[in-house]
Amino acid sequence: MKALFTVGMLCISNIFMTLAWYGHLKFKEMEWSKGLGLVAIIFISWGIALAEYAFQVPANKYGFRENGGPFSLLQLKVIQEALSISIFLIFTVFFFKTEKIAWNHIVGFCFIIMAVFFIFKKW
Repeated sequence: MKALFTVGMLCISNIFMTLAWYGHLKFKEMEWSKGLGLVAIIFISWGIALAEYAFQVPANKYGFRENGGPFSLLQLKVIQEALSISIFLIFTVFFFKTEKIAWNHIVGFCFIIMAVFFIFKKW
């Protein structure tokens, strides 16, 4: 149950992270944001990133083995990175329709999935 909670919270965290880091690139298409300067965009992104931290910090706290969770620190980081790239790919396909996902992107993604496998593998 703690593993599912941790991964779920990390998914939500990564959605907010992706929106904070890349969502502002779509602001130019929204009427309300056309007059905003860089400082305003930074503060809006910072506010979104605050929501990211509200999910990421508890996910890592409860998911960490030394706090009674199921994951080592390395496992938490690799889960976070795999989720990050997965959510980013979904975000890119649905919101940035001009970006093309090529074969080398898929190969790179497969290597990240392999990293998850090797980090969790008990030798």
